[in-house]
Amino acid sequence: MLEKTYDASAVEPRIYQDWEKSGAFKAGAGAVEGADPYCIVIPPPNVTGSLHMGHALNNTLQDILIRYHRMQGRDVLWQPGMDHAGIATQMVVERQLMEKQLPGRRDMGREAFVQRVWDWKAESGGIIFNQLRRLGASCDWDRERFTMDEGLSKAVLEVFVRLYKDGLLYKDKRLVNWDPKFHTAISDLEVEQTEVNGNLWHFRYPIEGMEGRYVVVATTRPETMLGDTAVAVNPEDERYSELIGKHVVLPLVGRRIPIVADDYADPEAGSGAVKITPAHDFNDFEVGKRHALPMISIMNREATIALKDNEAFLDDVPESSELTATIRALDGQDRFVARKLIVQMFEEQGLLEQIEDHVHMVPHGDRSHVPIEPYLTDQWYVDAKTLAEPAIDAVRNARTKFVPKNWEKTYYDWMENIQPWCVSRQLWWGHQIPAWYGPDGEIFVAKFEHAAAELARAHYGRNVTVVGEKEARESWEKNDGDTVFLHRDEDVLDTWFSSALWPFSTLGWPENTETLARYYPTSVLITGFDIIFFWVARMMMAGIHFMETEPFDTVYIHALVRDEHGAKMSKSKGNVIDPLQLIDEYSADALRFTLAAMAAQGRDIKLATSRVEGYRNFSTKLWNAARFAEMNECVRVESFDAASVEQTVNRWIVAETAQCAGAVTAALKEFRFNEAAGAIYRFVWNTYCDWYLELIKPLLNGDDEQAKAEVRATAAWALDEILKILHPFMPFLTEELWLRTGETGPARQGQLITTRWPDLEQTQSTAADEINWLIGLITDIRSVRAEMNVPAGGKVPLVFVGAAETTKTRLDDNAVMLARLARVDAVSFADTSPKGAAQIVVGEATVCLPLAGVIDLEAEMARQRKDENKLSDDIARIDKKLANPKFVEKAPQEVVAGERDKREELLQRLEKVKAAIIRLEEAS
Repeated sequence: MLEKTYDASAVEPRIYQDWEKSGAFKAGAGAVEGADPYCIVIPPPNVTGSLHMGHALNNTLQDILIRYHRMQGRDVLWQPGMDHAGIATQMVVERQLMEKQLPGRRDMGREAFVQRVWDWKAESGGIIFNQLRRLGASCDWDRERFTMDEGLSKAVLEVFVRLYKDGLLYKDKRLVNWDPKFHTAISDLEVEQTEVNGNLWHFRYPIEGMEGRYVVVATTRPETMLGDTAVAVNPEDERYSELIGKHVVLPLVGRRIPIVADDYADPEAGSGAVKITPAHDFNDFEVGKRHALPMISIMNREATIALKDNEAFLDDVPESSELTATIRALDGQDRFVARKLIVQMFEEQGLLEQIEDHVHMVPHGDRSHVPIEPYLTDQWYVDAKTLAEPAIDAVRNARTKFVPKNWEKTYYDWMENIQPWCVSRQLWWGHQIPAWYGPDGEIFVAKFEHAAAELARAHYGRNVTVVGEKEARESWEKNDGDTVFLHRDEDVLDTWFSSALWPFSTLGWPENTETLARYYPTSVLITGFDIIFFWVARMMMAGIHFMETEPFDTVYIHALVRDEHGAKMSKSKGNVIDPLQLIDEYSADALRFTLAAMAAQGRDIKLATSRVEGYRNFSTKLWNAARFAEMNECVRVESFDAASVEQTVNRWIVAETAQCAGAVTAALKEFRFNEAAGAIYRFVWNTYCDWYLELIKPLLNGDDEQAKAEVRATAAWALDEILKILHPFMPFLTEELWLRTGETGPARQGQLITTRWPDLEQTQSTAADEINWLIGLITDIRSVRAEMNVPAGGKVPLVFVGAAETTKTRLDDNAVMLARLARVDAVSFADTSPKGAAQIVVGEATVCLPLAGVIDLEAEMARQRKDENKLSDDIARIDKKLANPKFVEKAPQEVVAGERDKREELLQRLEKVKAAIIRLEEAS
């Protein structure tokens, strides 16, 4: 016997353990013979990560598809794995060392530190996998991969060496996002734009040979002026046409720099002239390349000013007391200290035009939280432009499709303007770059040290020994000529480099494994829009280049999960919702169903705890329906044939079940998760629980044993189909009910997770038409009763005007159900509508509810008029607020959205009140 209440906290861990023990998650579990493969590779969470709401959405949607296709009989593999998360993991371990007052990584050395990270991973890393289990993720956990495991490391080496040999990977000096705290280049994804209340300083740069004339430039970063190598003006700007080709003398330094014509300079912005510092600004770097300007870096790795012995800075600058004073004052200073000093020095020389308050965006490291610097440094780059061409073609010719389709534009915009991909990072945790350097700077790229030594031996014709960088440099200085000393590149590869190989490296590449042959290319990738560039595009490029085919046929881009007001969740706002807390309070099923039901394509999810609570109530509704069926002996019949049922209500539920299964199937094929969830929700809550179980009560309580037996069998059959259709969304509840309802009647053939998906024939049914007509009639009567405030216990007569014979027959056949469910005490027929009756149209007939004597029509009219006026006033008040540009522009976006939502709700209520007033007028 089912317990009175469903205890998710007890059921979910038990059911999950049963699934794992049975091997239900393994690749191919439940597949029919000869089935096509269906594979999803999980977007690998960071080894440092824990489950947040984005993970919950992403993995819920993946699991829905995995469970659906497994039940379709496909050969399903959900490939799990984790990312080593270079900078994040190194941070965690370094912080741990500091907290325990242990030697830092520089003190302990690279080998010991890396071992320390592996120890941390073994003890504390990867907790997110257990959290995904709590969510119900049905990955093939035995196949778990890690971006630094032996196999994936082998793939990384293979790719690096092949790209290098193909001329698609090289070393170059370019600008990168530099984190001065962690002393490493970082990707754009690791940069946060932060609004800062700063200043815009306007400096005068004297024009050479034109006494008393200046070009005024403005900057938010005065410290970078030390590295200026030009001033740019727009070629169409007549104010500066005579100055193009002339020079200014850089204040504080004395460097003679040209005035160049470049479209980058905006005549409408400031003075129309801009300082160009190619080594410290990404836009300036491009201007510098166009005009062959020197690239002068005036900062070091710590973002302190480095002028003394800086050959690039001192090159072609005449010695002067001014230059000496500048070096003395600024060399070794922190960049922000130097900023203040430089402004002061300009002011002392009368070259500070003005200072403006200026609110602007400043890039910060997302983990260090310090302003990043564009930094000119030697790094390894991949020729992304060449690799992007076939990846663009794959999407343009629909070999890979984006859902929603509008994300293709984002993909094209980035891919068609792609820049070289910086793949080196100045860290110790990660894949160390397989490159070795000789004394003359020659680079030897190979998978292994001995192979690099062989290349060097062939190149130099001498003995080769590999040592550390410090030892190599010392050895070069005292080299006796017999031995060449090599040292390995200290840097590691960007984490995205290894994750770009994820769809095929996880399946065994570069070995030609059976798994790789079976499951590559994969089927669908589900991910967020923010990593289209960093991961999706790079997987496309790598997959096509190394596997000669696209890594997946569909990329489904899900939206953001925001708070209930539409604000982005953040710790600083205090609006973060923890999915694990929701699971504890409401169940994993309730959270999963909420996320699926709200996952409309292209629309962010506004998550309110009340929605999760509502879907927990949905679980309770189904549990109670199963208890009702059990108490009424609704047991499965092995030989049951849904197509042969005779009772009208049973033929109706069979048709509705088939329609629901078809709607959910169609929606999942189109990745319309919200429509699939909506279809099964409406069917379970409204069709099965609210209507079918109510409509069959007279039959269950009647004396017709044959009808009773058919109803019981049909109710049990429909419940089984519900469990199948609902399983991908609410796997725990449905598996538990499958198990428990299988304790009576014929034995179950295995777990629900590997049971076949419903394949029901959808047909037009007169029985379905009749019951749907009855439901519509009862619903309309209930609506009118509610609008008119008819007392719940009050029974009203019905008068049908213009009823056809079919309607009369239906009324006769369903009189008992109509009387009980609509609180009707008599049904009659007439040629004209009686006075004092509310009217509704049902089919060809007008249905009249005589209300005189049942309610006070005048009092009810007065009440409805009062409600109408109040609602109109409330709407007008909101309209006034929304018409105020200051409110719309300055109020938080979620507040404005809330007002609009409130207005829409009030409008809907007003429409109902107006409809009630019209009915009252008709009845008066």
